[in-house]
Amino acid sequence: MFDFGIPELLIILAIVILIFGSSRLAGLGSGLGQAIRGFKKAVREDDRKPDEPPARPSDHS
Repeated sequence: MFDFGIPELLIILAIVILIFGSSRLAGLGSGLGQAIRGFKKAVREDDRKPDEPPARPSDHS
């Protein structure tokens, strides 16, 4: 249905940068990364069995 090539993606990226600005775009990217990490952590915690204790980091140096 949508067949985007490199030129089309570059045009879309340029429009997004013009609309949001590069500094705000960086903030949006970091916020999205934190959201994805939080989602992955929540999914991993849900996969654990209820009687299984949470994983603890080892104190070995």
